[in-house]
Amino acid sequence: MDFLIDLDRIGRTFGTHVALRDVTLRLRPGRIGLLGPNGAGKSTLLKLLMGLISPTSGSGRVLEHVISPNGAGEGDYELRRLIGFMPEADALVPGLRGVDYVSLAGELYGLPRKQAIRRAHEVLTYLGLEEARYRRLEEYSTGMKQRLKLAQTLVHDPPVLLLDEPTSGLDPASRDAMLRLLLELGRDFGKSLIVSTHLLADVEAVCEQVVILMNGEVRGQGSVDELCKRRHDRFILKIQGEIEAYKLALEAKAVRVLSYNAKGDFRVSVAEGWKISEFFGLAPNTGSVVRAVLPDDETLEEMFLRTANNA
Repeated sequence: MDFLIDLDRIGRTFGTHVALRDVTLRLRPGRIGLLGPNGAGKSTLLKLLMGLISPTSGSGRVLEHVISPNGAGEGDYELRRLIGFMPEADALVPGLRGVDYVSLAGELYGLPRKQAIRRAHEVLTYLGLEEARYRRLEEYSTGMKQRLKLAQTLVHDPPVLLLDEPTSGLDPASRDAMLRLLLELGRDFGKSLIVSTHLLADVEAVCEQVVILMNGEVRGQGSVDELCKRRHDRFILKIQGEIEAYKLALEAKAVRVLSYNAKGDFRVSVAEGWKISEFFGLAPNTGSVVRAVLPDDETLEEMFLRTANNA
């Protein structure tokens, strides 16, 4: 399989509301973060990928299944059998026990009843819910409910998992545990994950690729490293000696000092054509010594805010 997802100018409207606009994506299997604020179109895109709704324009393929304005036709059900979906909302059935809920999901995905029950027990044990499998769902804590939703996502052993805000409502310890599980599923068990979230740290902890979605449009995509590539106009300097004099010398050369402190730690932005050697050339006349010049790596959060500000 070359591409997990191959979309060409996909659009989706609901009446006059444009939920997705000209979405073009080519993503290989792996751990993918779908990053964007609330209302960006993330949930609509997940429903399209599952074949639950059809686009109003454009076309594409998901796991080699066609999606188009005419729908995927007979392939819809087969596509959904290849996907495990973890919704943001609880979507739990009151009165059911944990093992009943997960085995029901397995049957709905097409597993024979006995196999669905066996798989439910296996998955609940793997996710640490072995002792709670016979409790009724209304007795589960928020963290247990999130793991239960992950269990019904995994019960039929699909190659692709669509996870909508998987850490929603979790305390820090439960959130870290969930992220470790997702990383393990992708890295050690070969699952392809699409993690839809507005939390930058979740993407950094789990994902290899990221897609930034805003106002229904793709504003950036690629590997986390590519999107957080070094900015060639920004540097971190380590200066020893006359700090204030060195700062004035930088400003006289039209170097923008973004921040600095009494220890001599500078963050600066330079104009095009600036040479690193010029930092060292300023030092002798200011009574300073340049101890280090480092590229100022852009974090995922900085990238996301920059993208949002340019929207």
